[in-house]
Amino acid sequence: MADGKEDPTVFTSTSLPSDPRLLATVTNAYLGTRVYRDILHINGVYNGAVGDTHRADIPSPVNVRMMVPGTDSLAETFTLNTRTGTFSHVLQATDCAATHQIYAHHSLVHLMAFSITIWRSAHATQPITVQLQTPFVPKSQDLDLNQGPDFQGAHYVYGKTLVPEVEGGPCPTVHMLWTPVPQTLTLRGEERQRSWEFLTAVAESEEEAKRSYSEGLALIAAGSLHSSHVHAWTMLWRGCCIDLDGPLPLRQALYGCLYYLLSAIPPRGNPGFLFHGISPGGLSNGTQGEDYWGHVFWDQDTWMFPNILLFYPEAARAILEYRIRTLEGALRNAQEQGYKGAKFPWESAATGREVCPEEIYGAQEIHVTGDVLMAFEQYYCTTQDQKLFREDGGWKLVDAVAQYWCSRMVWSEEEQCYHIKGVMPPDEYHYRVDNSVYTNAVAQRSLNFAADIARDFLIPVPEEWVDCAKKIKVPFDAEKKYHPEYDGYSPGEPVKQADVVLLGFPLMYPMSSEVRRNDLEMYEPVTELDGPAMTWSMFAVGWLELKEVQRAQSQLNKCFSNITEPFKIWVENSDGSGAVNFLTGMGGFLQAVLFGYTGFRITRSSLRFNPALPNDINKLKVTGVSYFGNKLKFAITKEEIKIKVIESRQDPLASPLEAVLEESRQRFPLCEGQSISIPTVAGWIQRSSAETF
Repeated sequence: MADGKEDPTVFTSTSLPSDPRLLATVTNAYLGTRVYRDILHINGVYNGAVGDTHRADIPSPVNVRMMVPGTDSLAETFTLNTRTGTFSHVLQATDCAATHQIYAHHSLVHLMAFSITIWRSAHATQPITVQLQTPFVPKSQDLDLNQGPDFQGAHYVYGKTLVPEVEGGPCPTVHMLWTPVPQTLTLRGEERQRSWEFLTAVAESEEEAKRSYSEGLALIAAGSLHSSHVHAWTMLWRGCCIDLDGPLPLRQALYGCLYYLLSAIPPRGNPGFLFHGISPGGLSNGTQGEDYWGHVFWDQDTWMFPNILLFYPEAARAILEYRIRTLEGALRNAQEQGYKGAKFPWESAATGREVCPEEIYGAQEIHVTGDVLMAFEQYYCTTQDQKLFREDGGWKLVDAVAQYWCSRMVWSEEEQCYHIKGVMPPDEYHYRVDNSVYTNAVAQRSLNFAADIARDFLIPVPEEWVDCAKKIKVPFDAEKKYHPEYDGYSPGEPVKQADVVLLGFPLMYPMSSEVRRNDLEMYEPVTELDGPAMTWSMFAVGWLELKEVQRAQSQLNKCFSNITEPFKIWVENSDGSGAVNFLTGMGGFLQAVLFGYTGFRITRSSLRFNPALPNDINKLKVTGVSYFGNKLKFAITKEEIKIKVIESRQDPLASPLEAVLEESRQRFPLCEGQSISIPTVAGWIQRSSAETF
């Protein structure tokens, strides 16, 4: 799907950005760093108490810069290859070249590695020496590091974090082994080419660190360390891809967003560690005072999760398991504020206790609890994974969230409905408001899902859940036919970010097209232009729903001011402030395509579609959509939709799928390996035996 000949998956530059925050990141689900940075981070390893807790800085042995002294007319390139998950630096002279590759191994998550390869042309015979600048010092402000004995040629340090997140809580121990890095490497006169490989293994046990290092050495000996990493990325992309016949910058942005988000998810199969979620800036960031300290917000559950779910439900499950493991902390949060059930923290780290440095957000931005449950609902509706809820703690979490919302509501005799008072909505310009429309709507959705799943499991539904869901106030101005952001909101008041527009998507709160349009038109001009990057994606989705494709595209185009060159790193705000490698913005952007252009909507009984493509996009391909154990491929043009089941689970009891057109109710069986072609109209995917509503 070409736009010229340039590869949209490879980002190359002859220079590095002047701001080091905008350097490419190399991460997997467990380890991560920015290239040429002196620290790396481990998923779930924090240091500091409560609001001071932050990702523990681990000194980085992969922070190495390559130079070739005494060589004239060097051509220098820096490349991030999103297909292979590899960053490379190439120095090219007339008769020799040197390549430095850096990567975090995708499937062997305890390993980071780099290699240096020197090559010469046939007529050159002089030795070629590469200098390696290695500022590495095995010290950390967050760990009490001790030196252990060398292991299989590697140096070894280990140490505990200094301060637990909560009093009496654990201080994880970090173990790190790394190949010593010399100051120079030389290709001798008789050699045409040679490579040197350097390993770093990091784990929370000595046994795992040594096992991983030994495995890495064995792969090096077999010549397959990097190729095994590339293979893991190849398989990852094979099961998940969005591409389109359209502008190159849009295609590059999509591949960049997918690369950085996929870098953060656990590999398929047993990853061998407990996943601790995804923070707004990912594992490459989160040191003290940076990128929200590496804490986990609603950004994970609302902005990143739907994309991950649609491609890799196994990784989505790992995110939900993180929330289940931190449920005890959420129960304590609610109790301390005088409520029942579970209140998930605005900022979460290892325990689920509130770790936001500023009390106002933890106390008032309570919509996060509903956001967490909406992720569980989306997962349940696309997988029907009852085991997560029946056996693995999911139902306990659902029940606790429902209890919290009921206890958080107060009855208004005057209005004869339930109120939720004293909150901060997603629009953080306003606080201590009553009846935030988004907060109340997401609370209602939580209670409806809790009741639905209880019925599925034949558990009696508390009458309180039904009553609170039915009678909660969701502010609506019947005269102007729009949703006020909260009680007392005056049209024209500035708004920080997407808030009311989220009612339409992702909440799918029932409303007419007229009201949906009014909400978009009311809030678009008063929303902060330089605000958080995910905002305009949600306006784009709204206009796509209404088939105003060019208006949608003008909103989505605003996102490009948050994408930096040359490595497509996102900044939170278009003026460059806020978090960098802003996965939240990337998640919103991906949703604008994955749920906007396609019209995908996850419901209780189906995966709906209703495509709308802008004028400059002729074709959209989405490969690897997961639904009830099947993998689907969609190829969408303005005239037709082709749907193919490219993989089907082997369970003989699994129901086959079918596509249904909304207007005609025509049904098209979906059989593995066969394509169907239908007009580009609204419809849905369902299990063949299912009755949709």
